[in-house]
Amino acid sequence: MAVMGAITGFHHVAFRCRDTGTTRAFYEGVLGLPLVKAIAIDGTRALHTFFRLGDGSFLAFFEAPEQAFEFRAQHDFDLHVALEVAPDALGPLVERARAAGVEVRGPVDHGIIRSAYLRDPDGYVVELAERSPGHDAALDPARNGARETLAAWQRRKPIGGLASCCTGPSRHCDSSVGRKAPLRRHGELEKKRGRDPQLASSTPKG
Repeated sequence: MAVMGAITGFHHVAFRCRDTGTTRAFYEGVLGLPLVKAIAIDGTRALHTFFRLGDGSFLAFFEAPEQAFEFRAQHDFDLHVALEVAPDALGPLVERARAAGVEVRGPVDHGIIRSAYLRDPDGYVVELAERSPGHDAALDPARNGARETLAAWQRRKPIGGLASCCTGPSRHCDSSVGRKAPLRRHGELEKKRGRDPQLASSTPKG
């Protein structure tokens, strides 16, 4: 079998949780995802649970009381899971979540989808996404220039920044000399090395 197309979808996506009972109350009680499996790992070391989605895939969780983990309110950019909802189901689910005291943002029209954003008991962002007309055509890479957009981003994006070990919008750590250095654009960095920025990796070698 060819590699392209060999992966058919998600079996499950897994997260940590503080308390499985609270997690179940949110995902089964509010969102309607049934708990279908619970596995006790090494007795009381961890509990692995599976909640089934409508397409047969699963959202899974690990409760591991003796293993340290930083639970915090995640930013959408850092980590979120988007669950597709049936047509006309977004509004009722949002109302149900608000009635249960869940933090909700939206709905927001993104063009290809309408989304509402919920905060689960452990701080994860759960997006509820309803497809808009034209969704499939808009996500066709033969029409939307996805690779060209990526190539342009690779040329202009900053190297370093807030995602690196230092803070601040315009500087990053130069660990080779133990000081902060100005941000550099990927295209500028590769031009300095005498390489094509569309072909070269953004990660310096050596």
